[in-house]
Amino acid sequence: MKDKLFGVLQKMGRSFLLPIAVLPVAGLLLGIGSTLTSSGYIPEDTFIYKLLCVLGDCGDMVFGILPLLLCVAVALGLARQYKEVAAISAVFGYFVMNMANSSIVNHFMDVEELSKTPGLLSDFLGFTNCMNTSVLGGVILGVIVAKLTNKFHSIKLPELLAFFGGLNFVPIISTVAGIVLGISMTLIWPYAAALIAMLGVAVSKMGYVGTFLYGFIYRLLIPTGLHHVFYLPFWQTAIGGTEVINGAVFYGSQNIMIEQIRLGLPITAEVGRFYSGEFAMMMFGLPGAALAMYHTAHKENKKKAKGLLLSAALASFLTGITEPIEFSFLFVAPFLYFGVHSVLAGACFMIGHIIGAGVCNNFSAGALDFMIYGVMLGNERTKWIYILILGIVMFVVYYIVFRFLIVKFNLKTPGREDSVEEVRLHSKKEYLESSQNKYQKLLKGLGGLENILDIDACASRLRLRLANGNKIDESLLKQTGSLGVVKKENNVQVVYGPKVSTVRIELENYISAIKGKEG
Repeated sequence: MKDKLFGVLQKMGRSFLLPIAVLPVAGLLLGIGSTLTSSGYIPEDTFIYKLLCVLGDCGDMVFGILPLLLCVAVALGLARQYKEVAAISAVFGYFVMNMANSSIVNHFMDVEELSKTPGLLSDFLGFTNCMNTSVLGGVILGVIVAKLTNKFHSIKLPELLAFFGGLNFVPIISTVAGIVLGISMTLIWPYAAALIAMLGVAVSKMGYVGTFLYGFIYRLLIPTGLHHVFYLPFWQTAIGGTEVINGAVFYGSQNIMIEQIRLGLPITAEVGRFYSGEFAMMMFGLPGAALAMYHTAHKENKKKAKGLLLSAALASFLTGITEPIEFSFLFVAPFLYFGVHSVLAGACFMIGHIIGAGVCNNFSAGALDFMIYGVMLGNERTKWIYILILGIVMFVVYYIVFRFLIVKFNLKTPGREDSVEEVRLHSKKEYLESSQNKYQKLLKGLGGLENILDIDACASRLRLRLANGNKIDESLLKQTGSLGVVKKENNVQVVYGPKVSTVRIELENYISAIKGKEG
């Protein structure tokens, strides 16, 4: 059971590589665009400002559809066969899931009441007031669609409904699954969000320990999308502090921070506790983890791992976009994320609070924000040098801890994947015994295995491209249930009616079994 679970997680990790590969570029676009446009140093009516807005919007789009990308990637990666069917079915399911989610909220729930929990509802991809399930919702649906594809891709329905069987059944059942999951998430998510909001209130009253828990819980919640529910009250409400400045009362760490910056005041440690330590983790800690993963990659995979990890580390350092690194080990080695990275992140926040640093950010804790909200404000106001020293220490700590655990437990981080053969849906023996008579005749009727160049199917016909169309035997094909044959030179269509999808699948599986036996 344990080996099977790790095998599934490893496949999921491999399937994430393609979406993750684009995240560093998107992160740089989003980080540079958003940080510089919000810094106040570039006038809004200039060409440069508008161009940076375009770059930021393009990067933001990629992260906005990340849950969909991961949903499709997981479905494609975990499907044993007909991966393209799993991928398109995941798209159907994902959009229906969010539509069900949004529609339930808008028709049956109190939107105004739900909106009181910051970050619970969001508008994206045309959906309004949708529960923010983020990548967790996408990954869960992707796993479900893959399982449905593996189970139902060859399902046989009664003759009257045969057209809806086989591969055609997969997007249908995936759509139903999306509706069920969307409704379920809508019912569960408000309670989870309320619990997290209560946790935030408790954390705010616990001093340095609370600061550690803030950083720890913040990272734990990233995959769920509920991290917004957790941190926004600290930034925007009295949970994050109350400060009287020049006779005016300000609530929330971000509002207090902005006023302190505006008036040229030192950024207090009570404001910086929710920001400062994050720079050490994002600019230094995670790049240290990336270097450890590169050094522990298998020799033959180092070149491939280098490109992914270097670009991910650069995105984390410059802009504070951490998903490319975090998702590279989140699913293949979850202990590294939940048991190590989240703990070290909490330690970064706590130490930043203890040393009294006040380096804040308006977008994310990368080098760009570090320069604007740390260095440029002066060390006397922010104590940014302390964060720089802490960051160097955390680089070493992350590197040593990650390298030791990866090697010790043989964790399958990028570049250390096993070359695992895809598991067949059925055994060779099963195919040869159960399908021998019918598909032996079908194969012979088509002129033999070596005569078949390509197999496809439409709604009612098996479409084949043959090496020699004159070799077909229509009498044998009729014995397999064929209703007729249409031949045009070497392109042949064998009519089976609505059950053709099942015929195609079983023929391809039978051929695979024969090739395996011969090999």
